[in-house]
Amino acid sequence: MKVLYLCFMKLAEAKEQFTQLWGALGSSWGINRTMAQVHALLLISPEALCTEDIMEQLSVSRGNANMNLRELMTWNLVQKEIKAGDRKEYFKAEKDIWEVAKRISKERKRREIQPLIASLNVLTDIDEDKRNTEVKDFVEMVNNIHSVVTKMDSAVDTLIKAEEHKFFGAVMKLLK
Repeated sequence: MKVLYLCFMKLAEAKEQFTQLWGALGSSWGINRTMAQVHALLLISPEALCTEDIMEQLSVSRGNANMNLRELMTWNLVQKEIKAGDRKEYFKAEKDIWEVAKRISKERKRREIQPLIASLNVLTDIDEDKRNTEVKDFVEMVNNIHSVVTKMDSAVDTLIKAEEHKFFGAVMKLLK
């Protein structure tokens, strides 16, 4: 990842670097680089963009743009917008970064954490002598991993519901 140094730059250059940075971060978090770049572009765009705008600004194909826009809508990070008198579809991103973080956490929980917990639950149901040292060690390791993942799941739930709780809601308002 390229490190940005403190200097004065033009807005267009800063937007380009932001889009590249968000794309690199997204790919390091297991999200498609182009999907993260489309999201970044919509985050920093003052108005909703059509597919052609996205294709042009990111130099991606129509299919790539459409596929990533659909996926971003599945994650509830981007919404479609219709402009009166225009046949094109426009897209805008959720601008509240705290809300973005909650939505990403919720989706990753659904796609990654919950299936992992379900799989770990099955792995400890071994049809062999539970007194066998190798079986005991395996079950203990899986249970330890299950414990950590369950705590991660609870932490994500706390993050998602933080603003609903009076105390966390007040803290979140201060942080915003």
